[in-house]
Amino acid sequence: MGDSLDSRQREQYSRQLMIDSIGESDQQQLLSSRVLVVGAGGLGSAAIQYLAAAGVGTIAIVDDGHVTRSNLQRQIVHTLDDIGEPKVDSAARFVEARNSDVTVERHATRMTVDVAESLFEEADVVVDAVDGFPTRFILNDIARLAGIPFVHGAVYAFEGQLTVFRPGGPCYRCLLPAVPDADVAPSGEPMGIFPTVPGTIGCLQATEALKHLLEVGEPLDDRLLRYDATDETVLRTPLERDPDCPVCGPDGIDSIDDLEYDDRYRIER
Repeated sequence: MGDSLDSRQREQYSRQLMIDSIGESDQQQLLSSRVLVVGAGGLGSAAIQYLAAAGVGTIAIVDDGHVTRSNLQRQIVHTLDDIGEPKVDSAARFVEARNSDVTVERHATRMTVDVAESLFEEADVVVDAVDGFPTRFILNDIARLAGIPFVHGAVYAFEGQLTVFRPGGPCYRCLLPAVPDADVAPSGEPMGIFPTVPGTIGCLQATEALKHLLEVGEPLDDRLLRYDATDETVLRTPLERDPDCPVCGPDGIDSIDDLEYDDRYRIER
C-alpha cells in the first residue's frame, strides 16, 4: 500500500473524503484494515456491501451455507444465478464486482473455537451476522480474549438489535449468560423475517465497524439499540458488566484453553 491514494481511489472514495474528519490517511487506514464478517445471510449481506464500498481492504467472510431461493428475499449479495453455490463464493463475487481494492477471504466452514482462534489473529473488528446462539457465544468469548471489538446484530420478524462489545466493557454474556431454551428463543431454525430489517441492522453494523476503524463518532458500546420496524421505534438502553460473568468478570477465564462448554454453552470452570 502506497503513502497516498491514486487518482482512481480519490474519485472512488471522494464523497467520504469530503467529510472534514476523514482524510486520505484515514482512507489508507481503511484500505489496510481487516474485518471478519461471520455470516453471509441477511445481516452479513448488508454489512459486507457497505464495508466493501467504503474500501475496507480485507473482508474475511465465514459461512458454511449454500444459497437457496428463500434467501433472496433479504440476502441481497446473492442472486438467482447463485442458487446452490456456497454463500462465501457468491458474496465474494459481489464484492469483487464492486471494488477492486478489496480482498475477500472465503471461509466455507462452521465456526468453532479452533476456527475462531485462527481467524481472529489479524482481525481489527468482528461482525456478528449469525443466526445461532452457540456460534455467537464462541465469537463473543474469542473476541473478548483477543481484545477485538465485537459488533453484535440480531433480527426476528419486524425487530432487530445492535450493540458493540469492546474490551473493558460488558460482553454478550452479560446480556445473555447462556443459550435460552428452544421454546423461548429458537436458534438456527427458519423463522419469519421482514425483508428490510436485516438490511437496516446490517447497515448499522457496518457503520459501527467503520467508526471503529476510522476512530470517528461516538461508538455504540455499553448500549443496546433495539429497532421495531412496525412503528420505526428506536430505543437505546444501557448495558452493564455482570460481576459474575465467566468471560469479562474479575474471575473470568484468562485463555482460550479454558473454554469448555456445557450443552447450553455456559462456560464450565
